[in-house]
Amino acid sequence: MTQALSSLARLTLRQLRQMASDLGVTLYSRKSKEDLVSAIAEKQERRGGDLKAIEAELHAPSKPESNTRVVFLPRDPQWAYVFWEISDTDRRRAQSDGAAHLSLRLADVTGIQDGSAHPHTLQEVPVDSHSTEWYLPVPLCDRDYRVELGYRQGSSWISLAFSSVARVPALHPSDQILDQFVPFSLDATPVAEPLPVAPIEPSDSGLHERLYQSATTHFRSRRVGSEVLHERDRNEADQYGLNASGAGLWASGRNESGLGGVAPRQRAFWLVADAELIVYGATDPSARLTIGGEDVPLSSDGTFRIQVPFRDGEQVYAIEATAADGEQKRNITLNFERVTPEDNSNPASEAKAEWF
Repeated sequence: MTQALSSLARLTLRQLRQMASDLGVTLYSRKSKEDLVSAIAEKQERRGGDLKAIEAELHAPSKPESNTRVVFLPRDPQWAYVFWEISDTDRRRAQSDGAAHLSLRLADVTGIQDGSAHPHTLQEVPVDSHSTEWYLPVPLCDRDYRVELGYRQGSSWISLAFSSVARVPALHPSDQILDQFVPFSLDATPVAEPLPVAPIEPSDSGLHERLYQSATTHFRSRRVGSEVLHERDRNEADQYGLNASGAGLWASGRNESGLGGVAPRQRAFWLVADAELIVYGATDPSARLTIGGEDVPLSSDGTFRIQVPFRDGEQVYAIEATAADGEQKRNITLNFERVTPEDNSNPASEAKAEWF
């Protein structure tokens, strides 16, 4: 047992942690080297191992060495997620050169194609040498960034790897609306033929309405706002004796014979108002994004933006992103509820003559 402990003590802390992980030692990343040696030896003893078994563990065929890489993934307009892995060769080379601290460098590369960065935008963040992931604060949203992984050696810098360039999403929706909807007019009358629609991709046909229907599957509210704008025929105004100007046939000073010179004393007044909901975000451009089980197309930089009706009642949007390999998933559920406590509106077709 003493010889086995002596063999374990000659290993580096990284090798001991790898062995502890393979043996199922709990909290191995928080233990000191002495504690790891004791825990590993105890595990081997419980498993009935001897010195030969320990030597077999020590000299087991090493796993294929991976390449050093770093991946930069914007999470929201303020934060980005970074993960990396460092090959043993690069780690040993950096340590032999006197590397002291592992760090991440965040650089703004918006509009630059030659690999350089904007001056005075470089931010260096020291990270734990045994970590493989980190959250970085983003200085400005709606910009392109790149992360560099490396070691700090006094006043010099040892570079290990660069991430690909990714764009951090904007804090607010863009003023430019790319979504295309059916033309809408408050004064339009119902017609039998469908209204003209701007050409859209077949895969996006009806996406916004399908998402709304999916979000309100378990909730239906009364019809309000723009839903009732065209429900009644415009000819209904005839029963009130209204003409195109809003003045009634029986207004003061007028009669059925058309005589009378007194100005009309009745007016028709109307109001309409409604709202729409914008859901936007970003993920890895190669991922598959669904909202309520409905596939949502991503732009080339991984951003998405949909604009759906926002009517009275509850709407639930379950958003899920799945990585291209199908192994990683991220999700968020947004719950919205609209209430109209007072609705004294009416479309122009329902305007009534009122005394003033």
